[in-house]
Amino acid sequence: MKILVTGAGGQLGRDCLQILEKKHTVHGFSSSQLDITKKQQLEQLMTSLQPDVVVNCAAYTAVDACETQQEKCREVNATGAANLAWSCEKAHCRLIHISTDYVFDGKKRIPEAYTEEDIVSPLSAYGRTKLAGEQSISNRMDDYLILRTAWLYGMGGKNFLKTMLRLAVSDPKRTIKVVNDQYGSLTWTRTLARQIERLLTPEVQGIAHATAEQYCTWFEGARYFLQAMGVDFSLEPCTTAEYPTPAHRPANSILANKRLKENGIHIMQSWKQDIDDFIAAHRNDLLTEAKT
Repeated sequence: MKILVTGAGGQLGRDCLQILEKKHTVHGFSSSQLDITKKQQLEQLMTSLQPDVVVNCAAYTAVDACETQQEKCREVNATGAANLAWSCEKAHCRLIHISTDYVFDGKKRIPEAYTEEDIVSPLSAYGRTKLAGEQSISNRMDDYLILRTAWLYGMGGKNFLKTMLRLAVSDPKRTIKVVNDQYGSLTWTRTLARQIERLLTPEVQGIAHATAEQYCTWFEGARYFLQAMGVDFSLEPCTTAEYPTPAHRPANSILANKRLKENGIHIMQSWKQDIDDFIAAHRNDLLTEAKT
């Protein structure tokens, strides 16, 4: 199968390349190499490559910056998605588009998880543009899968766990305050890439959720990760109100992988297992990076 991966320079895009190229012909383009907001550039590439599947990992994910850079955010997350839908439909090509928990308002009672059928109601500019991207795809094509995920981390970029590690090793006696009233599932991009590989064929269409199983708060996730890394640290839980940010974040980001399970292709594992496997694969590299 011939696969095009957009946003291949990011942490999910990089893991998709490594997983998919083992069995498929994969062409990866970073956001600097391929601007999905440029419709003509995208169409020319699609005509040249003629892929069977496009995996869209390209997105403007600076959630707080989206509040002040809404036009740029919309261009990538909404217009870019619409361009991909148009190009894929024209080329008779399947589109797997990565979306987010931010399309929900997070007001469900903990620990109730959001399913694919739940009503969307984004709180932030980022969430609104990602929802607009979802709608552009569903309105323009038939062979597509919108894959909502959350709380991603991997080796190929900046993320919450790397930040926690860097702060801990730079000053183990410094107390780090971490939000303890937002709930979700820390998800390793490598596991998600493996799940995407199972979704290349069109058995599952429409919308599906794919996050790690079970849930935690940011504080609980950071504590588990740093303990598993075996480093000295000092953490203190705090509330969202004590750590205000420009963008409103969902208090409940727990997603149920309902459709993957119904179709018998669910391979996501618990968030703790994801972290254990991530550390087993990358502990030395993580420490080296955190100390530089």
